[in-house]
Amino acid sequence: MKSTRNNVDAQPKRRLKTKPILLVLGILLLGNLLWFIAWLIPNDKVTETEEEVASVDGKVITKKQWMASMESMYGKEVLLDMVNAEVMEAAAKKNNIKVKDEEIDLELALIRSTQEGTDTSLQSFDEEVMRKKVRSRLILEKVLAKDIVIENTDIKSFYDNNKNLYNIPTSYLTSVIYASTEPEAKEVVKELQSGSSFEGLARERSSDISSASLGGDIGYVAEGADSVDAALLKTLPQVKVGKWSNVISLTDGRFAVAQVNGVFEGKSFSYSDVEDHIRRELALDQLPQSVTQEAFWEEFNADWFYSEK
Repeated sequence: MKSTRNNVDAQPKRRLKTKPILLVLGILLLGNLLWFIAWLIPNDKVTETEEEVASVDGKVITKKQWMASMESMYGKEVLLDMVNAEVMEAAAKKNNIKVKDEEIDLELALIRSTQEGTDTSLQSFDEEVMRKKVRSRLILEKVLAKDIVIENTDIKSFYDNNKNLYNIPTSYLTSVIYASTEPEAKEVVKELQSGSSFEGLARERSSDISSASLGGDIGYVAEGADSVDAALLKTLPQVKVGKWSNVISLTDGRFAVAQVNGVFEGKSFSYSDVEDHIRRELALDQLPQSVTQEAFWEEFNADWFYSEK
């Protein structure tokens, strides 16, 4: 260190000559570095939003356009669910309310058992989304029912008179392609075997307009459901998850091909399993009117983007 310092001090003129050059080079290097960083950060954002996601006859559809379209169609609903979920979590914390996984399991089982292939309210949601929605609803119901007193005798009486509600049959998450003739149904099976999408074929070929618009999805079909064709009910237990059936000859003269997307095993719930559920339902029946999650927004200072529109 000492010898280096002496060597530098011994050449003052050279030090004075090189200092301005080093300073300029340093400024240029710093400028280039800052430009490079600036180029990386903003341009990444621009590139991401202007990224091409599709093109039609040379006309580009960018990611920004795609996201804006989705926001306009689904943004309000999705954001509403998110805000309501956070509001309910705040309400649960304030009121010391807990929601167990077993309670969510029970609610989902009850929902599936009452759909009978006609309720399409849950088709578009995967398991995780459904559980979040049910959790949020349970918190709301528990908050509303917490101060309403229900006698144990009333709960037991309700259970004894409605035990069948809590004997949940096995249900099948089902999609169906309906056909007017057997040859049409056989052609559907042939195309599926060739690799065609069940959902795509349902939209294109199914003779049932309402289910065709959902890619053939008819929801949860419970064993013994009165509203579902007996031939279809008999076939579903024989179909593996993710696979489709052969042609089914329906009792109304039509034909069908069914795909099983999920199986939910039946279960019988005991009194202790459903006691809290019944207590809550009886308490909610005493409320003069229904209350939504939005009623709690003011209490927890909830605000959102659409309130300005």
